[in-house]
Amino acid sequence: MSTVARLPSVPGVLSTSQVEQTAEAIAATQLSSGAIPWFAGGHTDPWDHVQAAMALSASGRLEAAARAYEWSRTHQRTDGTWAIKYQDEVVEDANTDSNFCAYLATGVWHHWRVTGGRAFVDVMWPAVERGLDAVLTMQRQDGTIAWAAGPGGPLDEALVTGNASIHLSLRCGLALADVVGETRPDWELAAARLRHALDDHPELFAAKATHAMDWYYPVLGGALSPVDGADRIDDRWDEFVVDGLGSRCVSTNPWVTGAETCELVLALDVLGRGDEARRQLAAMQHLRDDDGSYWTGLVYDDGVRWPVERTTWTAATVVLAADALSRTTAASGLFRGEDLPRCEWKVDDPCPAAT
Repeated sequence: MSTVARLPSVPGVLSTSQVEQTAEAIAATQLSSGAIPWFAGGHTDPWDHVQAAMALSASGRLEAAARAYEWSRTHQRTDGTWAIKYQDEVVEDANTDSNFCAYLATGVWHHWRVTGGRAFVDVMWPAVERGLDAVLTMQRQDGTIAWAAGPGGPLDEALVTGNASIHLSLRCGLALADVVGETRPDWELAAARLRHALDDHPELFAAKATHAMDWYYPVLGGALSPVDGADRIDDRWDEFVVDGLGSRCVSTNPWVTGAETCELVLALDVLGRGDEARRQLAAMQHLRDDDGSYWTGLVYDDGVRWPVERTTWTAATVVLAADALSRTTAASGLFRGEDLPRCEWKVDDPCPAAT
């Protein structure tokens, strides 16, 4: 059960009892190790695990959230990375995803904002620091960050979504550094170089324009200015948003997905478009199951839920969207960038993409 008196809710969309039920569905999936797999019997990846942990924090399940973060801390490898995929406690994909390694900083900052627990930050700080340092070994001269690394080192591709998420994580890392009394100007510079690439050099990233995440994540990750972010969302709204159902995952397919819709909700909230954000959160409720969990998506031409799974990361993003819109917890402004540094590139500095 929740350890706080007030839970997020969005009138007319989600009640506190419904959010409580969704959080319980996530908690029921958590393993004894603290890991939170995609679904019961499914695998765990470090990014979605942290997303689910943030939902536990936002819903007041602080002990369960702390166990999840302890799993992250104790499963970090000596080089600061995590494996991409775990089945129970067995590594199934030992490669490294840069975004997966950065996201712990976002989760720890979020939990700190919810709880104000300095002891938690002190315990988690070394893992956050090692994770972000590992990520920056994958940053290229042009400011972008390679999406993954294997035995031969970083791969060449840089992805918009992953880089936008890393930009947010670097800002959270800098905020945590301030909490513990550290300074990391190298992170600030890395974040500014990365933001410059996201804002002004889209040609540096792998082309995945049909994916909704690449459409809204630069807004959600706090890279774009409000004006540029609004233009970006408006420009492709009709390609992705299906009236009354939510957002497509891929613009070319008749498939709406809950997590992408709720991340769009968070991006709209960043832009101050609360009414539209609430409409999109309401639109994706057709994916809600009776136990409060959420199906991943719907192929709306056939009326078929696909894949046939109810994912913790979908449920988690619903909770985080509800918190953002309701301004319930002290962490509800995370994606709006509240109390986070901007890390903007100075226009008179040499362009990293040209070096």
